Amino acid sequence: MAGEAQCLSYAGCNFLRQRLVLATLSGRPLKIRKIRAKEEDPGLRDFEASFIRLIDKVTNGSRIEINQTGTTLYYQPGLLYGGSLEHDCSPSRSIGYYLESLLCLAPFMKHPLKIVLRGVTNDQVDPSVDVLKATALPLLKKFGIDGEGLEIKINRRGMPPKGGGEILFACPVRKVLQPVQFTDPGKIKRIRGTAYSVRVSPQMANRMVESARSILNKFLPDIYIYTDHMKGVSSGKSPGFGLCLTAETINGTVLSAELASNPQGQGAAVLPEELGQNCAKLLLEEVYRGGCVDSTNQSLVLLLMTLGQRDVSKVLLGPLSPYTIEFLRHLRSFFQIMFKIETKTPEEEHTGGEKVLMTCVGIGFSNLSKTIR
Repeated sequence: MAGEAQCLSYAGCNFLRQRLVLATLSGRPLKIRKIRAKEEDPGLRDFEASFIRLIDKVTNGSRIEINQTGTTLYYQPGLLYGGSLEHDCSPSRSIGYYLESLLCLAPFMKHPLKIVLRGVTNDQVDPSVDVLKATALPLLKKFGIDGEGLEIKINRRGMPPKGGGEILFACPVRKVLQPVQFTDPGKIKRIRGTAYSVRVSPQMANRMVESARSILNKFLPDIYIYTDHMKGVSSGKSPGFGLCLTAETINGTVLSAELASNPQGQGAAVLPEELGQNCAKLLLEEVYRGGCVDSTNQSLVLLLMTLGQRDVSKVLLGPLSPYTIEFLRHLRSFFQIMFKIETKTPEEEHTGGEKVLMTCVGIGFSNLSKTIR
């Protein structure tokens, strides 16, 4: 079957993760050419090479060929195997970069995945581990991926540039996914958050909490922001602090926003008060954009809808991010599936910005390697 499947060809380094993840799930071989071919330092970066090694670890029998300059990558996917693994992530991107893709692949492994990832837990580029724990796990549960085996646990925090954090991600396997009808986000009932500080004064976390509350208290009373100050070995190798906020609605929608301080020795120093206020404003903006899934997890929910049973799934999203738009194009290439996209104006919904209603019929993807016990 793999021999018959036509090899997809792409050029450039953009959306490398999307392409590798979808190739692995669809079983289609993939060739990516001209990866940063015209730059002074051509080819794959260290974090991309680390990501390819991670894909190789969770699969069995994948064939990966990279030319000498690192500008061409050929990937023939093997079977998703899973099991207990460890991986050291490159410190130039945070663990969230790797974890986002693992969330897409983990439910379809042969054995339940239990992986320890080491590296940077919170940075300014990728979704942090805190946000993925608060938003992606409830999303997986909606599709029937739940149970005791589903968890993200932060053992150590690591801030850029040196990292030193460690997390555990465990996920059970499922044979099929449930279709979802998730069109009413509901009203917001509470706000939760985590203010963390490592290798700086514990007062930093309290200052962030107070400044964030000064804005959010005007909107609703039920706000609780935990302070998380890690000491010693569990505080990683670099100093830093940050804030992660989530707003939960009565229907179980979770919207998130986060900010982290500048890495040591880069950029101007950030005041914890400013960071707290800006993070609160980002959360309010995310609430205004609305939808049933926040902008971080749009591509995850669309993938799970695509792989559902042959039944209709609907999800209401806020404005689509450029990353999500490209993801829809890739879904069409790998799975030949198109979404019906209807725009909902603010007048119809009475709230926030423009929304889109995404509808599709799942392809009936079944986890063939899952052994029936």
